[in-house]
Amino acid sequence: MSDTPSDCTSADCTKPRTSLPEAELEALVRGICFKTGPPRRIGVEVEWLVHELRNPRLPVTSEQLAAAYAALRAVPLKSALTVEPGGQLELSSQPADSLMECIGTVSADLAAVRAALAEHGLGLVGLGHDPWHPPRRYLREPRYDAMEACLDRTGPAGRAMMCTSASVQVCVDAGHEEPGPLGLGRRWSLAHQLGPVLVAAFANSPLAGSEPTGWLSTRQLRWTEIGKGRAGGPSLDTDPRSAWTRHVLDAPVMCIRRDSGPWDIPEGLSFREWARSGVPRPPTREDLDYHVSTLFPPVRPRGHLELRMIDAQPGEDGWIVPLAVTAALFDDPQAAETAYRVVKPLAERTLSMPAPHNPLWIDAARHGLADPELCEAAIACFAAALEALPRLGATTEVTDAVGAYLHRYVIRGRCPADDLLDRTHGSLGKEIRT
Repeated sequence: MSDTPSDCTSADCTKPRTSLPEAELEALVRGICFKTGPPRRIGVEVEWLVHELRNPRLPVTSEQLAAAYAALRAVPLKSALTVEPGGQLELSSQPADSLMECIGTVSADLAAVRAALAEHGLGLVGLGHDPWHPPRRYLREPRYDAMEACLDRTGPAGRAMMCTSASVQVCVDAGHEEPGPLGLGRRWSLAHQLGPVLVAAFANSPLAGSEPTGWLSTRQLRWTEIGKGRAGGPSLDTDPRSAWTRHVLDAPVMCIRRDSGPWDIPEGLSFREWARSGVPRPPTREDLDYHVSTLFPPVRPRGHLELRMIDAQPGEDGWIVPLAVTAALFDDPQAAETAYRVVKPLAERTLSMPAPHNPLWIDAARHGLADPELCEAAIACFAAALEALPRLGATTEVTDAVGAYLHRYVIRGRCPADDLLDRTHGSLGKEIRT
């Protein structure tokens, strides 16, 4: 959510804006969301929960966060550092020309962030969903006030998504206009079919309120619960640009920004209907940009493709494995072709329903790699990625990390969530024996 346009300042909101007709809005969506060319750039956005170093179960006060974040603003970073509504931190890399450039830059920035936080007794924790603490808003801004009010209409999942979730979001180029393994159409399809394999392989959020939820990726469950209009993907029955354009304009408007006071939160108003009616005012280019930023499908085109389905990973460097695997499967032609052939049969289990509200994605979030078909696909995809990583210039350290993950988790049909559940059951057993 931190990659969205900022709230209006008085200067921003009072400057003249030009309303646009529906046809021009459609042309804008088609033009800005897919920028094609030879795939050559990679990026990552790593979100983290911020916890007490002494004991992560202890709640962190707003005063602690404010002091630590004030100090962080003085730390020179190459990545963009932003704060999420619940106080989570996110580092967003600049587009890198290589996988190793991306890893090197973000690793250095994370080291600097950890050192600054440690001086305030705080640390970063890689979990997809806070296992102990209930949702609590840290940021009080008109955007998040409106978001909370809008998402509350569908239940408590919205607040959990805003305040207690964290992810690894991998960004890849949209691809060539031509067909083939690096073409736009193939990469769009691969992103949606590989998505549940990534959900299952990297599930790392089985707990909420210190109890198992019955889902290995509770974070993905929360996104599903928010609803199809806000967190669902488009239909895949047509070309990517047409599908996404239709999805954007038919999606419900989260809010209509005001120069001052609370923002309007319409109910059931699509952006297309807003453009046609012009009520309470005609939408502008700025409104369209903002509207796109309030849609959270698992694959979001923003000029590039943003893959949003991976839980935050354990350990200081756990985020590197999903980044490396995803980069290899998208940007190495041989690995991309292998991955596409491997995951394509899984599409039958979607019943032609958009992600993530279909049986395949739900099974991935609930069962992880205990699902035999997802496990088999994950093994093949990891093997293809391992072969491809040296061709992308990956170091031995990176390929060894991917190989270790393959043998520790994927081949065994496990994911980090299983480790958390094992420790939780062990703790419960110890308490019972005591």
